[in-house]
Amino acid sequence: MDVFIEFLPFLMFAVLTPLLFTGFPVAFILGGVGLAFWLLAVALGLENSNSFFLIVGRIFGGVVNKQVLVAIPMFIFMGTMLEKSGVARSLLHTLQLMTRRIPGGLALSVTLLGVILAATTGIIGASVVMMTLLALPVMIERGYDKALASGTIAASGTLGILLPPSIMLVVMADLLSTSAGGLFMAAIGPSLLLALLYMLYILIRTTLKPELAPALGAEAAKGQLSLSVVIKSFLPPILLIVAVLGSIFGGFATPTEASGVGAVGALILAAVNKKLSFTTLKNVVEQSALTSTMLFGLFVGATAFSFVFALLGGHDLILHLLETAGAGPWLVLAVLMLAVFVLGFFFDWIEITLIILPVFAPVIAQLDFGNHLIDPSLTLSWFAILMAVNLQTSFLTPPFGFALFYMKGAAPSSVKLTDIYRGIIPFVLLQLLGLAMLLAWPEIALWLPRVSG
Repeated sequence: MDVFIEFLPFLMFAVLTPLLFTGFPVAFILGGVGLAFWLLAVALGLENSNSFFLIVGRIFGGVVNKQVLVAIPMFIFMGTMLEKSGVARSLLHTLQLMTRRIPGGLALSVTLLGVILAATTGIIGASVVMMTLLALPVMIERGYDKALASGTIAASGTLGILLPPSIMLVVMADLLSTSAGGLFMAAIGPSLLLALLYMLYILIRTTLKPELAPALGAEAAKGQLSLSVVIKSFLPPILLIVAVLGSIFGGFATPTEASGVGAVGALILAAVNKKLSFTTLKNVVEQSALTSTMLFGLFVGATAFSFVFALLGGHDLILHLLETAGAGPWLVLAVLMLAVFVLGFFFDWIEITLIILPVFAPVIAQLDFGNHLIDPSLTLSWFAILMAVNLQTSFLTPPFGFALFYMKGAAPSSVKLTDIYRGIIPFVLLQLLGLAMLLAWPEIALWLPRVSG
């Protein structure tokens, strides 16, 4: 019985994993499993029944009372309006025409667009949902492999956690008592590196297997590409993105406020395209409300699940299994990176950050990596960016990758969760490759803050 109680947190995931493939709403599965194991803990005398109110308080503080989450419905509305009004479809079609001679041209275009859109939000849920609404239906219509399309969008969307303005980097800067601006600069190089790795993978794979990403075809492309077509379809959405980014970087608006700029801008573009009607607006509002409800249901269910896991001692159990004693600096760093990767299967970035950084950052700061770092004073900045790159995998790794659930909720019904899981595997490996490159060459992240400081 003692062994059963000790490993009760891991049993939660043994129950969760098969339930995720039943087709039942994921939010109810997450919340239901969490509630069931809380009741089991109370029955075994491990928890007091009053701890239920701690779960409710965590949901209120982590979801209901989080003002930054207001951006999600706004960005969903922006993406939905762009898709319904034909702006997104026109943009992606033109991008494919421009890259029609390149293998996987639309996937490459989506990756570039994903980088830009990710930089406008800094919120993974908003980025992935917006990219799913904008690009996935178009890619499926063009005959793209569902796994490749899903993986491309999910991976590109997760760059929002690393690209400035990144909420995660702000939290890390606060925990490390360092400059958020310095971490922003350090994140630019790794962000571009990951985007380049994604594009190289798409290019190589679609060259070897063209059927994964069918070309537009001579008949469809004939006579459609011209300067006026490019300007008409490409310029307005870019101006919208620039308006959103400009309002943030210019200091005129927070990301939450900038989401309102994006929503209004999408309405203006729809009106310019003569697609704004009462019917369109009604459909967009209805779809945005349904998608937002699904996402916030996921927030509530996932928060309840994670908190029950913590109540049962799951964090301490994982840290106990991964702890090391008397190890050298590189072994300590390697074990921490492995711990972050493993924790990413079960938790979101905020919980992992709050577990790892306060405990291990002071240790990392005292480690001597020799001549590997040109400026040892930037050790903590390097460690923070290593964690940030590593934490991107937490949004893609099953069974608890939030980006997978965000995408499933916004994707067409023809895209199954298994398609999404198959699609993200290569991109997780690419993220790990990027992490290894950052470990080997710290200057990828540290060059810009070093020369500017």
